[in-house]
Amino acid sequence: MGELGAFLKIERVGVPYRDPSERAGDYEEFVIRRPDPELSAQGARCMECGVPFCHNGCPLGNLIPDWNDLVYRDRWRDAIVQLHATNNFPEFTGRLCPAPCEASCVLEIREGDAVTIKQIENAIVDRAWERGWIVPVAPEHETGRSVAVVGAGPAGMAAAQQLRRAGHAVTLFERDESAGGLVRFGVPDFKIDKRIVQRRVEQLIAEGVDVRCGVDVGIDISAGELRERFDAVVLSTGSRAPRDLPVPGRDLDGIHFAMEYLYDRNRWVATQTGTPTGAEPPPLRGLTAAGKHVVVIGGGDTGADCVGNSIREGAASISQLELLPEPPPKRPDERTPWPLWPQKFRLSYAMAEVLEAGRGEQDYSVVTTHFSGDPPTTGSAGAPGQASDRVRTLHYAQSEPAPPFKPVPGTEGELRADLVLLAMGFLHPEQDLLDALGVEKDPRGNAKAVKPYTTSVDGVFAAGDARRGQSLIVWAINEGRQCARMVDRYLGDLSPDVPSGNVAEADAGPEGPPVHVGPGVAA
Repeated sequence: MGELGAFLKIERVGVPYRDPSERAGDYEEFVIRRPDPELSAQGARCMECGVPFCHNGCPLGNLIPDWNDLVYRDRWRDAIVQLHATNNFPEFTGRLCPAPCEASCVLEIREGDAVTIKQIENAIVDRAWERGWIVPVAPEHETGRSVAVVGAGPAGMAAAQQLRRAGHAVTLFERDESAGGLVRFGVPDFKIDKRIVQRRVEQLIAEGVDVRCGVDVGIDISAGELRERFDAVVLSTGSRAPRDLPVPGRDLDGIHFAMEYLYDRNRWVATQTGTPTGAEPPPLRGLTAAGKHVVVIGGGDTGADCVGNSIREGAASISQLELLPEPPPKRPDERTPWPLWPQKFRLSYAMAEVLEAGRGEQDYSVVTTHFSGDPPTTGSAGAPGQASDRVRTLHYAQSEPAPPFKPVPGTEGELRADLVLLAMGFLHPEQDLLDALGVEKDPRGNAKAVKPYTTSVDGVFAAGDARRGQSLIVWAINEGRQCARMVDRYLGDLSPDVPSGNVAEADAGPEGPPVHVGPGVAA
């Protein structure tokens, strides 16, 4: 694999970004693709590991050493075959996955020296689209069976594609106006251009998937009707119930869940780019950070995306607050030793933009105690007026370093807050559809799997965040693929049409890779 000893001679070069001050002025993708010779050299660094831990780090089980070697040898077309063998949408993961594969790379034992797997993956699939190597794949036969997939995020799209290629008639329902889930409406265009998402939707349609956007299953079509019309149902609705912040003043205007803001911003950007939709979009809510003092509560990716949108709108200031203590700058071996994902500090792309502009900060170990509006005004003849019903101040304190993160007395403070965005994660899928279908739930409110990807209701399956809870995009795609495999078996077709690894004759690869079976599912 790669060039013998290249990891000793060639230094790692990471993913290059556009300058923060430049990119904060537009909505174009900020990742820069390196020239092919540089990527080939990075692929050469991949060692012939006896045990490639990157396979274990990647939930999809991507054949990483194989396509690293193929890029090194300038065999890009073979590389996309290997990449598609385990991943339906490499351009999604290449842009949005945090790359646990790199954290588990054997070279990462020397921290910061891993093979740059993510940028090689992204370059392979981008080149494949540019060269016309990615085309619709028709099923070899029709089974006469039908499947409804509810929720068109990455898990639902992967399940729909796998099942359609196995010959089943697949209808993919999505209540929003376009398919893609949070990749479409949560993640900003400057991280993934939505035209990239749309071309995968168009590929699904070309392969025969009936994509129905603007259809809210449980309202526009009942759960009973769904069961009557389809032989099997896949629930891939995501984990969309947000975690709230029950403190005094929460009901003031100007305090919103992060997704309310991100949906509105992504819909606005779509009006500027002209990206097609599958149904009529709803009117914009008009949520804006322009000229406002913005506070984002939550230090994860969703919070960073709120920060990134806010600075592009021209917010007066942006503060991002995190309840947990600041992580250490290097991998803490006593807590997350290699090859585990390291719990260490990472400056987000968005906070880099804010710091460059000098318009905000990120703070750790901060607990919000309450919100307040403007103080009451004085009415005529000195009579007291009414307090504002719009948020103006966030009251906080330093938090204790361990759960339940209580406020530390004597550390109280205030922040100006015209717009507060709650980006504190998600609890579970919305419950109405699960209840209507009679699906048993686990203690966290997710769809419970009594067998792999199989719910308590015969013929109803679950995949992605709806089953496992809030997680990474690579897990969503893996779950969609594996769930499709179980649905295919349920429908009586026991042939290996929907395996978790190689899915078609063309996916065998130039040297015939081993069939991959994902964790927890027997071959």
